[in-house]
Amino acid sequence: MMMLSIFAIFSIFIITFSSFILPFSFPFSPPLPVLGAIFHFEGKIPTNLGVTDGKLFNCPSTPNCVISQEADNIHYIPPLNYNGDRLQAYNSLLKILSVVPNTKIIEQKEDYIHTESRSKIMGFVDDAEFYFPLNKNVIQWRSASRLGESDLGVNRRRLEQIRLAFEDFNA
Repeated sequence: MMMLSIFAIFSIFIITFSSFILPFSFPFSPPLPVLGAIFHFEGKIPTNLGVTDGKLFNCPSTPNCVISQEADNIHYIPPLNYNGDRLQAYNSLLKILSVVPNTKIIEQKEDYIHTESRSKIMGFVDDAEFYFPLNKNVIQWRSASRLGESDLGVNRRRLEQIRLAFEDFNA
């Protein structure tokens, strides 16, 4: 039974992507949105989001998370530093986040932003958090996959791309 299910999923995958590779398409080849509906690994919204006592929640032991506060070498990512006004940095980050592909802003507070980023094909969701401590010119951040063990470095790369955009935007 398990083998039949794996075979069925693999067959759908091959038939769907064959239309992108071959110059002709198979009859009844489902379009990409259908594939996205089949492979939709969203996961539950984490209950450990937000800031508690000036800190974001620590990363789990799995390597699919990065954080700028109190982390080991696997999970650590430097915080985002800025010069000038906190409100200006907040608004700059909001503008950047609004154009990050497949990302939507879920929650905004005076000192906190939460986003969800979804992978195009499989529908995996990553939660990113941005915390603006008072009287510090730094943005503490965390990004974690909801499901799985490894994210192949996606969370780290996304935050580093946001860092580059933020530095360019505020140069």
